[in-house]
Amino acid sequence: MNTKNWRTPQNFLMVISAIVPIAFASWMALLNNFVIEKANFNGADIGLLQSVREIPGFLAFTAVFVLLFVREQRFMLISLMMLTLGTAITGFFPSLTGLLLTTLLMSSGFHYFETLKQSLSLQWLSKDEAPEMLGKMISIGALASLLTYSALWVMLEQLNLSYEWVYGITGGLALALVVAATVAFPEFKSATPQTKKLVLRKRYWLYYALTFMSGARRQIFTVFAGFLMVEKFGYTAADITLLFLINYVFNFLFAKRIGRFIGVVGERKALIVEYVGLIGVFVGYALVTDAHWAAGLYVVDHLFFALALAVKTYFQKIADPADMASTAGVAFTINHIAAVIIPVSFGLLWLVSPAAVFYIGAGMACVSLLLSLNIPKQPEEGNEVRVLRWA
Repeated sequence: MNTKNWRTPQNFLMVISAIVPIAFASWMALLNNFVIEKANFNGADIGLLQSVREIPGFLAFTAVFVLLFVREQRFMLISLMMLTLGTAITGFFPSLTGLLLTTLLMSSGFHYFETLKQSLSLQWLSKDEAPEMLGKMISIGALASLLTYSALWVMLEQLNLSYEWVYGITGGLALALVVAATVAFPEFKSATPQTKKLVLRKRYWLYYALTFMSGARRQIFTVFAGFLMVEKFGYTAADITLLFLINYVFNFLFAKRIGRFIGVVGERKALIVEYVGLIGVFVGYALVTDAHWAAGLYVVDHLFFALALAVKTYFQKIADPADMASTAGVAFTINHIAAVIIPVSFGLLWLVSPAAVFYIGAGMACVSLLLSLNIPKQPEEGNEVRVLRWA
């Protein structure tokens, strides 16, 4: 038996999919309670923080310039180190300025990592295996998150550890695992050399539009759904942790099946299911008055994230293989145009009417639904859209 068989690109992707949730899930799960209890944040403050968090995503296109000097896989590992270090030190800076700085470090690592992970995944995985493998990566990440949230609950409820200790333990452990992965895996080569310049192609317009709307919709969930739980329904940090625990149980059980579902029914039908469901979820957020119903909406909302990988597999089918790295950076920038604007502007709207934030989110889901109807049944190069075929 060859003991080196496990050192494959696929296994490397699985390992890093397990590492990231340890740090990022901890940061997200504790954030709303940390900023309210220790930094006295209001809706405008959390909106500002989340807008700053998304600035590195808006600048993700710069990854292609870094790749002129650093190989993708190495750059990914450096980004992971930034993410985990930023998480580890968050608890020591309970002020607006301190949180803005630690968030910027953490977020720069996270967004560069996500850009490079998308690029390398679509390069290393075949078109046939990509939907199921991407779903499997979500499932593995969900399992890691599940274990992380379980540990968070124990640290908060049973051990009564401070935020400094909890952030330090989870971020430090994730950083140690990044170092171990760096040592354990070799550098892998891609079959197609990547374009080392920015690429914007007219024939990718539908992918760009879906990506933009996805970024806008994601902010409603990431920023305001969790804040609703704490501000309106009084959820504690432990309560939020248990809620995330439920989310990741569902993702662990169903994400791989969702990836297989996308491979069977196609990207168009999968995205239609997602966006129709999201319309109902956002309207539900606007109207909900019961904490348990709100929690149910939150779980369903989170589950729809797995269906969003259909946008990535759609792009893989229509794209020039040499465009993966460049377009991944451009896509993350497009994804974060709305992400930079929405948290701070909607944070101000939140002070007037929280329900209005979610009604606008339902409108965004309607726009996404209309866009998804333009995906062909069998997308490929030369058959990118059903109508508006631009050269």
